[in-house]
Formats: sequence, C-alpha cells, structure tokens
Amino acid sequence: MKPLSPTDQLFLWLEKRQQPMHVGGLQLFSFPEDAPDDYVARLAAQLRTQTVVTPPFNQRLSYRLGQPVWVEDEHLDLEHHFRFEALPTPGRIRELLSFVSAEHSHLMDRERPLWEFHLIEGLKNRQFAVYTKVHHSLVDGVSAMRMAQRMLSADPAQRGMPPIWALPTRAPRAGGEGGPSLWRSVGQLLGESGKQLGTVPTVARELLKTINDARKDPAYRSIFHAPRSILNQKVTGSRRFAAQSYGLQRIRAVCQASGTTVNDVVMAMCASALRTYLMNQDALPQQPLIAMVPVSLRKDDSSEGNQVGVILANLHTDIADPGERLRKIHQGIREAKDRYANMSSGEIINYTALTLAPAAFHLLTGMAPKWQTFNVVISNVPGPTEDGYWNGAKLEGMYPVSIAMDRLALNMTLTSYRDQVEFGLIGCRRTLPSLQRMLDYLDEGLAELEAAAGC
Repeated sequence: MKPLSPTDQLFLWLEKRQQPMHVGGLQLFSFPEDAPDDYVARLAAQLRTQTVVTPPFNQRLSYRLGQPVWVEDEHLDLEHHFRFEALPTPGRIRELLSFVSAEHSHLMDRERPLWEFHLIEGLKNRQFAVYTKVHHSLVDGVSAMRMAQRMLSADPAQRGMPPIWALPTRAPRAGGEGGPSLWRSVGQLLGESGKQLGTVPTVARELLKTINDARKDPAYRSIFHAPRSILNQKVTGSRRFAAQSYGLQRIRAVCQASGTTVNDVVMAMCASALRTYLMNQDALPQQPLIAMVPVSLRKDDSSEGNQVGVILANLHTDIADPGERLRKIHQGIREAKDRYANMSSGEIINYTALTLAPAAFHLLTGMAPKWQTFNVVISNVPGPTEDGYWNGAKLEGMYPVSIAMDRLALNMTLTSYRDQVEFGLIGCRRTLPSLQRMLDYLDEGLAELEAAAGC
C-alpha cells in the first residue's frame, strides 16, 4: 500500500468527464524485413503471454481512512488493459490520428489499474502502431517517456522483448519524481515548504525584482497578464490529436544562422503556428500570447537531481516579422535562464510555484480570470538519439499525447528522436476547430524562419 502524494491526488481531483487527466504516447513501427504479413497478430499472441505485470502497472486505486492509496490489484484482467485493434481502411496516418483522438477522449475505469496499451494493425506500408495511455496520478510524462525508451533496444535482432507493463523494476532515480509541470511545481511548494524555508530570502528578492521589471517593461507586464484567448475557454470531453515530424537538421540550420537554440526555434515555430491559426479564426489577441515552458537549467554533465525550471515565455505573436519574433523569444528565454542562474534548485522550485500560483488558482476554479498567467503549454521532452527497435520492428516515430483542460484547451508537446523533432498537439475538438491545420502552420513557420535566417 502506497499513499498518493498531494500532487498526484490533485490529478484525480481535477479529472472530470470533459477533462481526462491521462497522458499518452503514440509510437509508429515498421515491420522487420523478414517478417510475415501476420507479424502483428503473432506479436499480439506473444504479448498476451506477458501476464506478470510489474509496478506501477499492477497498482489500482483504493482508499484508507478516506485517503487515496495505491494497492496491488490481485485480480488484474490483462485483456482489459491490452487491446489488439485494427484501423479501418485505407489505413492512413489520418485514420491512426482519428483513433488516438477518440481513445484519448475516454476516461479510464478507476476500479482497475489506470493504464491501457493498444497494439494497432492495418496501417499501410507494412507498419503498425502502439498507443499507450496512463493516468497522470500514476506516472508523469517524463517517466512515461523513460519507460517507453526502456521498452526499446538498439539491436534489431533481439526478440522476446517485454511490453511496457512487464518491464523489470528499477530503483528510483536520484532526484525523485521526474519532469516538471505546473501542478508538480505547486505541489512541491506546498509539500516541502517546511524543508525549504531557507530559500525564502532569495525567492522574495527575485520575485520582487521580477514584479518591479513588470512595472517598467511591457514585455514583463504581459507575462503576468496573458491576454484573453479562445485557447482559454472551457473544454468538452472530445479531443483532437495531431502529430507530425520535422527535420532537426533544418531547425539547427536556423539556430546556427541566427545565433539561437533549438528550443528558441521550436518556440518560434509554435508562435507562428498559433498566430496563423488564431488569425484564420479571427481571434488573434492584440497582446502577445504567453507560454508556460519547462526548460533545462543544467550547467554540467551530472545526472543528479532535476535541474529544471518553468519559464513564462512571451511568444510575441503581435509581431508579424518571423525573424524579429525569434530574436525576441531568444532574448526573453535567455533573461529567464539568467534569472535562475544564481538560484539553487530549491529556490527555483519555490520561485516557480509562487509565480504560477495565480495561474493554478484560476485553472482550478476559474474564479480569477484577470490572472490568466499563460495561454498555452509548450513542453519539450528529450527522446532517444539512436534508432530503436522492439522485437525487430524499427521505431519510425514517437509522438507525445498530453492533457487539455478547462481554460487550457491546447497543449503542444514535442520530443526528439534521432534526427527528428516529433510534435504532438492535443486540444478540445469543439473549442479549437480544424486543429490539424496547425501542422501546416508549423511547417510554414519553419520555412519563414529559414527564409529570415537566409538558410
């Protein structure tokens, strides 16, 4: 029996019919070269024999004295969690994304372990897909990415590899709970404030400095008062998932020509796509959109701890020139990192949580509309740098599927894989119609940046 942390309880409390709180991932594989046509069916038969389920996938929700706890499910029904399915013809990526959109809209049964694994056949060109979803109270997005990578091998000849629910257990990583999020930052502040009283002087000083800057500089002022936007309405339970790969070489060429980073260029691509999408909806605010962006602050090659902060980044969507927009984004992110440079990890956690507290209150209650601190989440999760294989099948792409919620109707998450940047966009289908067009706008944004940089 393991009690849930206050942060993980928050994910359960936030969940409603129109607001599922699970994260997911879509992986696209190619058949092994020597595989028969029924390769995926044979793989499904092999996976059904993997009946020993390891933590956290063998845990279900229970309650002790009114408090939620994880307990081992002694009657776990693998057929409920592992599903072998086929796409309708003609089996294009369009049908695959429609399938994920529908499945990601569905709540999971809290009487069972909160995860599903879908093995999907019927794609063209001898390909198949895996779509996995796990409740955010059970695992966070970064931990899910790590487990997805552990499922893979660099050896295309390896067979008999277990699925994600049967991976051998490993000791917890140093530093605890994995990647950053709005709720984890606030939760850490509430849960560890007693341990971190020593950070108060530095946090107060930096927060006061930021507030003073906000009074003098319009760019800072906009960070604390993000504009009203159609991105920040209430949502329905219906989701639209859109995914696309973009060449990392193209993005790095823009970086080299403009003196910026990969993260800067990706942010500028998102800003351009949002600007075009909202203009076509006749809904672009006059003030620039603000993104909540987790960023790495690591200064060395150590693996200890989670040296990560959350930045509220001005996307400068009020600027028409893509080159100028990129320069402004680069400058803003660099200033935010400089602000964190003289702070310890504990001070960064508390500073982040305090600056995001108004946003958290508004997202939770909707009672502080003037404190729309940010409009969209843009998150970059590092992925594998080398080819990966699963039972001989080559991984061609991996796309994150995150969470949309009331007053935060769009989540733009991306990961890197080999020489690609993989975008996964999740949004409310009704609040944000024709969301899939944003993939074209991302590509157009990259082309504009290449032209502006002279690539």
